[in-house]
Amino acid sequence: MIYNQLQRLFFISRLKHLTNTRCGASQSNSMLYHSAEDSSAVQEVLPSEWYEKAFGKIKKLSCKLRNVDLMDGRVVNASDDSTISDERIEQEMRTFKSLVRILIGSPSAQRRITEIAGSSSINCQPHAWFRNSSEREAMVVDSLTKVCNILGVTVQQRKLVRHTICPQVTQHHIWTGALDQILKELNLELLPLSHRSTDKGIKMSLQIVSSCLKFLDTATNSNVHFSSWIRPAPSRTVVKSSPPPRWEDMLEMFNDLIGYLKDEKSLVHYVTKLEVMKEGLSQIKDVWSDRSIGFREAKLQESLVQKKLSKTLGHSSRCLFTLLLYYLFGHFRDIEVDFCGGLLKGDGNDKFLLFMGRVLSCDEEKIVWNGVRQLDRAMGIFKLVWETAGMKGELGLEGHLFCVGTEVRQLSYKGNAYLLHEIKL
Repeated sequence: MIYNQLQRLFFISRLKHLTNTRCGASQSNSMLYHSAEDSSAVQEVLPSEWYEKAFGKIKKLSCKLRNVDLMDGRVVNASDDSTISDERIEQEMRTFKSLVRILIGSPSAQRRITEIAGSSSINCQPHAWFRNSSEREAMVVDSLTKVCNILGVTVQQRKLVRHTICPQVTQHHIWTGALDQILKELNLELLPLSHRSTDKGIKMSLQIVSSCLKFLDTATNSNVHFSSWIRPAPSRTVVKSSPPPRWEDMLEMFNDLIGYLKDEKSLVHYVTKLEVMKEGLSQIKDVWSDRSIGFREAKLQESLVQKKLSKTLGHSSRCLFTLLLYYLFGHFRDIEVDFCGGLLKGDGNDKFLLFMGRVLSCDEEKIVWNGVRQLDRAMGIFKLVWETAGMKGELGLEGHLFCVGTEVRQLSYKGNAYLLHEIKL
């Protein structure tokens, strides 16, 4: 009830602001790059009672959600990294972050953030960090196109980025490794569900996942007891009862798996990722996947997988981006940040600063460092694209973490600064 009242009050205040601001519509859709002109824009201010009510709700939710974190679309227990499948807790976490997102725009919060961040950053054009509501929007980093749009990468530079990254992330062992990890994690989620549920779809899904994992095992580990250079080719006198397996078989299993799990709310992120990986499977469906066909032929088929994926997965492909995530970090989940932040230009022409933010439920060390690593991965991809595209100038990274009742401090991770801010009125 309180949250609904706060949202209603916020909506009315924002409507008044947009009515009175001539360029309100264009500002709400502004790019993340901020020039000096952007920085001088008028910031909307809500009534003080709104911030007071919001802060009271934030404090209550912070206590309630202690040791709970939202990591890449999953609500997790920070103490053991287990997934929490509770819609109420997930909704409370999103409410908590939404209220913080708006409270950070208050004049008092802006003064504190600017004072702390301004003293630790490169000399930038006048700017208040997370001042605009567009800078405080959540963002899922899930495609190269999204990253390039934010950085202002040209069409020609995008081609360079894709042609540089594709051959690396589409290697056969990266492709099969990403699929293997997705299926194994899905299997871990399905096992307890199969014990609690009488749904035949769950049990069928378990069987399909098992078949998919066996398929991958055949595609990667057949004849592992032979050294690669002495692995024998199959005997020509043996007539096989069935043709060698192709990746089309995996594609069909994925279609069946998605059909069985599409209505299972707790597995929506896995279903989404299965849909994403189908793009790659559809491009290599005619390629053999059985390594028992002989060393040379197996290597040829592996090479075909890489060539076809490199050629067909486009710049906006989420499948390509998933392979990049697995290549860089060893996991397949898209990276989510609470504040998308922006790109600031330094006083000179060769200095830029990318900043983003995370909201924490508490300042337990594990949650703080989880937040730091989350921001590091997200911003690290931006820096990789910046350098691969040959962008002019040096890109610095700065992360911001917001928490109730914490001590303001600066952390350092991989040479970058991460500022821990206290959420208060």
